Amino acid sequence: MSTAPGESSVTAPGALLLCRAHPESVGPAAQLLRERMLLTGAGPEWSVLVPEGKPWRHGAEPVDRVLTGWASALAVGAPWPVLALWWDADHSGCTLASGFRRTVGYEWLTNGTPVGEDEAMRTFAARLGLDPVLDMQSLEQLTKPDPAADARARVRGLLAVLTRAGVMLPAGLGPGEPTDRLREVARIQPGAEQIEWSGWRAAVRAELDVMEGGGLASWFRGEKARALATAELAAGLPLTAWGVRRRSAGWIAAGALLVIHGALGLAFGQLRAFD
Repeated sequence: MSTAPGESSVTAPGALLLCRAHPESVGPAAQLLRERMLLTGAGPEWSVLVPEGKPWRHGAEPVDRVLTGWASALAVGAPWPVLALWWDADHSGCTLASGFRRTVGYEWLTNGTPVGEDEAMRTFAARLGLDPVLDMQSLEQLTKPDPAADARARVRGLLAVLTRAGVMLPAGLGPGEPTDRLREVARIQPGAEQIEWSGWRAAVRAELDVMEGGGLASWFRGEKARALATAELAAGLPLTAWGVRRRSAGWIAAGALLVIHGALGLAFGQLRAFD
């Protein structure tokens, strides 16, 4: 496989979604994004999704906007955070999504110039449980001018910090590579799984299996769980409509996932209320 016509490996966009969860928990949620992806492990407690990238490869949306929507969609209905890493010819960056909390992002221009607020890195470190002194010092270096580091080197620097949080990406699966090359590397990893849309019935069944058998059942019970499910439904419907108006695949997926998780959460709570 090769990059799209007119693209070199230097300018071709690419993206990764790092989830702080095992692949068996990530797979059912990722299926609801309705995008072909490859899923593999990225450390003892992490998984990585490598999307096919139709929205940005066909020019419908920029890669950063799509990845922000997808990260929000995956994280909002799950008890684990999602970190999106993305790059294209103009810039590279990251977005951290965690539950209903506001997403946190940072980016760098092609030449490595930081574009973001220092507070974002502090929030980033706190939400991922990084060392507030040593790791924070390393993150702060990424927000300072460095003529020797371009945008993709900055994202590699971010990943170096994340190794201390348990992230271990397979060799060749890193920032700067085009989508096709990333997928080639992911495909040959032990236990790699192809994620693709198989219809609503199968997707909902898979989600219920995760709720019931994946050690998360208690997370979907009780008054707090019902309140969360109701909030997901209330937020998901208008978000889906907004995504449709903007023709944003990422935000349509985020809204749809909110609606599905909300509905399943309420149904699961009712069915298991007397267990």
